[in-house]
Amino acid sequence: MTPDAARTLLHDMFMAAVAAADPGRALAQFLPDRPQGRCIVVGAGKSAAAMARAVEVAWPDVDLSGVVITRYGHSVPTTHVTVREAAHPVPDAAGAAATREVMEVAARAGDGDLVLALISGGGSALMTLPHPDLTLADKITVNRLLLRSGLAIEDMNKIRRRLSQVKGGGLAQAVGAGARLVTLAISDVPGDDPAAIASGPTVPDPSAAEDLSPLVQRLGPDLPAAARDILLGAPPEKPHFDYDYRLIATPQMALEAAAEVARAAGITPLLLGDALEGEAATVGIVMAGIARAAARHGTPAAAPVVLLSGGETTVTVRDHAGRGGRNTEFLLSCAIALDGAANIYALAADTDGIDGTEDAAGAIICPDVLQKAAALGLDPKTSLAQHDSYSIFDATGDLIRTGPTLTNVNDFRALLILP
Repeated sequence: MTPDAARTLLHDMFMAAVAAADPGRALAQFLPDRPQGRCIVVGAGKSAAAMARAVEVAWPDVDLSGVVITRYGHSVPTTHVTVREAAHPVPDAAGAAATREVMEVAARAGDGDLVLALISGGGSALMTLPHPDLTLADKITVNRLLLRSGLAIEDMNKIRRRLSQVKGGGLAQAVGAGARLVTLAISDVPGDDPAAIASGPTVPDPSAAEDLSPLVQRLGPDLPAAARDILLGAPPEKPHFDYDYRLIATPQMALEAAAEVARAAGITPLLLGDALEGEAATVGIVMAGIARAAARHGTPAAAPVVLLSGGETTVTVRDHAGRGGRNTEFLLSCAIALDGAANIYALAADTDGIDGTEDAAGAIICPDVLQKAAALGLDPKTSLAQHDSYSIFDATGDLIRTGPTLTNVNDFRALLILP
């Protein structure tokens, strides 16, 4: 297989993973029975607008209305459901105003109505209604600290739920008496935990009584005093309740779709898991080691094989902050560890089309990527230390730019080992 053919195969696997999570294809089969009254659609996430449109297509004869919030640039045309746009990954005033609108719409539901909550990754930042003792400016500062903290997504969401009126079941509690609430969700988190997807606005908070002081310590002295007081104070009592929660797309589904593309090309797929976590640079080294073992010893599988994995790595930013997200950081670390090993190719990208805050979903690396960087006068190790992976792959022409995909089942990684 030529390098160009290897790149094409990796790209095809990634796009198959994205397509498997397309709300237009996946959502209709998970809808509940049609309501006797109205269907009020609410929700938030990078896929929220696409999900709302899918509901309208599936139910053209139902009395539909409502409000959903999506990221700037992720809106799609809808007929009955209002789409609001807001900032991600750091919340803004538009998101706060739209969240109040969502809560008010949910509260107006009554007997015989169905409240359909459409939840996807990105909803934590987009649907923001701070604790009464917290300002929006405080919430923005907390979000910035979380993004740089290196905390696992599970721990980030413990903080987010405690500081919010909408997360951790807050949206569910706002739904008007007598209405039925059903959540349709696209998972972007390890383990597909409903309490972690968009910080669980329609499910009880499992960490409501947990001592969060170790996490407060991790966030350091820049944590706003009001947030610190809330997180260290007595946790509020949040009621437990029954809920109807339906996952319409998950990282595992995406990996299985990519595996089918590999099989069709005569490549053995080996799924390593949909919930891999850890520092992106460290995971890159580990995955390079597994790829080398496959190439040299035929373990855990012999070439031709592709190692597929999903999950959310983290990047802990300290002294230097260049351009890049966790996927390009993973790839740069992986490339350095592989050191030009022959016949090993890799792709890592975010299925929402945006790695971190950049305009690329991720990148593809070939065995000659370090040589290309050196010829351009670039030092990959320095770039990695400065979290500047985007600049390396932008210069070498290896970035993947899809634009917003309007879905999000977290990160997709594939290492292709050829004979």
